[in-house]
Amino acid sequence: MNKLVAPAFIGVLCSIALVSSSVGGLPAPLPASQLAAAGSHGVTLGPATVDDAAALRRDPSALAPLTPAVDPDIRPASPSGPGALTTQPGPSQPVTAQPLAGQQPTGQQVTEQPLAGQQPTAPAGTEALAAPATTSLEPAPAVPSIPPLWAPDEELGAPATTRLAAPESTQTLPAPEALVPDNNAAAVLTVFNRINEYRVSKGLNPVKYHPTVAGLAQEWSDSIAAREVIEHRANFWTDPRAMNPNNGAGEVIAIRTDRDAAQLVEWWKGSPGHNAMLLDPRFNVMGAGISYTNSTYQIWGVVNFFGYTTLPAGTVNSPGGAGSGGTGSGGAFPLPAPSMCDAPVRHMPPTLDLSAAAIKGPGDLVTVDSGGQLLARAATGARTFAAAKVIGSGFTGAKEVFTPDWDRDGAFDLLTQWTNGTLTLHRGIAAGGFQSPVTLGNGGWDTLTLAVGGWCANNRLPQILALDGAGNLYLYPNKGTGDLSERTLVGGIGAARKLSMADYDADGFQDVLALRADGSVQLYRGWGTTALRAEARPTVATGWADVTGIRPLKDVTGLNSTGLALRRANDVVQYWDLTSGSLASPSNIPGPWAGQRLAQ
Repeated sequence: MNKLVAPAFIGVLCSIALVSSSVGGLPAPLPASQLAAAGSHGVTLGPATVDDAAALRRDPSALAPLTPAVDPDIRPASPSGPGALTTQPGPSQPVTAQPLAGQQPTGQQVTEQPLAGQQPTAPAGTEALAAPATTSLEPAPAVPSIPPLWAPDEELGAPATTRLAAPESTQTLPAPEALVPDNNAAAVLTVFNRINEYRVSKGLNPVKYHPTVAGLAQEWSDSIAAREVIEHRANFWTDPRAMNPNNGAGEVIAIRTDRDAAQLVEWWKGSPGHNAMLLDPRFNVMGAGISYTNSTYQIWGVVNFFGYTTLPAGTVNSPGGAGSGGTGSGGAFPLPAPSMCDAPVRHMPPTLDLSAAAIKGPGDLVTVDSGGQLLARAATGARTFAAAKVIGSGFTGAKEVFTPDWDRDGAFDLLTQWTNGTLTLHRGIAAGGFQSPVTLGNGGWDTLTLAVGGWCANNRLPQILALDGAGNLYLYPNKGTGDLSERTLVGGIGAARKLSMADYDADGFQDVLALRADGSVQLYRGWGTTALRAEARPTVATGWADVTGIRPLKDVTGLNSTGLALRRANDVVQYWDLTSGSLASPSNIPGPWAGQRLAQ
């Protein structure tokens, strides 16, 4: 990750205010006069100005990368769910920043406009921002703002139908890119106390604490810190661990280059949109997640706020405190039983230059020709691809070839299902080519229909979903180069010719597309756990009887876009965009494709 300011304070934050409204969708932006009266602030970057008032009116799906990392698992929050915020380093240039009142400027501070139409607004007497001070930073990041996003009334209080997701494993193995496993209890308590001290000072009731909500926040804090991406969890209020809030929900995020948890709260207080969330009188329960890294940003904080008419069972007065909820018992909930989704290590993959690699990005198309050669076409943007280049040979006996970053080292690998029943891994090399194969499975793999991807929300390593002849879908956890013998049943989905794992509905979780023999495609949505959602299974496409390959792609139509490539009859390959949460009209990708089948 590029260093923005070495010893200084960095505040790169984002918030979502989820307010019940009688009218769904986004509220109209405030008139310029009202914004001016509320106190507008811009962040000047050289000759350009990022004006938060204007930013609030932008498309909430607009995203930018935190770093130029090639990371196939980086997935933003959906445009149909809460907005996601990432930042992109800019060139070295002066930045005019707004320090908090009474605080000496020690580095970059970011301010934002109050959310347009947000209710309730912060009470009078909120800390004011001091006059701007100009500090020279090298280099300075661009600072976009998150537009407001409101939860429809019908989405709050809806019953959860899926069991709780298991938290990420507490066992952190030594790894150069791992999260720092230091105890965060003191930091969590500091954030909780500072928020409540502030609420009480404004005449509001303190919020209580819930370990299950805290687990939700901690999982997301670990996830964004490990991936070095600042984004909100899509539709977090629908997660079972939110326990059906019916009176508002919100999320705030902050990061710093030191470990001062108290200053995370001070930043939120000094930002009007975040401040309004801290002082929302509807909220009565919160959970906080704090993660540490050995990268530029040493502390990552996520707080989830929820409002409940009746406090959920297990609510406590403070982290580790006495109970005050429906059961009246104190202490935290015991950890859920270990799950096949648990991660053996928390990966923070390096940023690699893949310009010389065989597979350069998550949007590349890889095919196997009739002679067993692997051909790669690098994505060049706007549904265009470079000319085919031979990147391997000897794959005549391959039933399917998949191209994940299996070991999360930054380079894309080849996971091959062979017709002789074995499963092998060729690790990719950033400088080009692949390592010698390692056998991951020694028999019976030819009888299964596979999909590969990030099924588990708390595990950044790709996993395998395998469908047997009886229609049972199993999850095989990623064991690195170890034997893939463990599995757990995900559910019964019936017979399918092809499977594909993709975030079909753009909610941040991977889903399963099952292609039937009659050419229909049925959707099985995931929760990021070992289970499928308990719901109706819609048919999302028909007329795909000629499809012989389905390849999930990212970044083909733009940064963070998602879609599917289909190999069809008559030597046609199509691209279907999925970024909006449903299949858009297809377009053909120029070939030639004769004698080639898609790697998936």
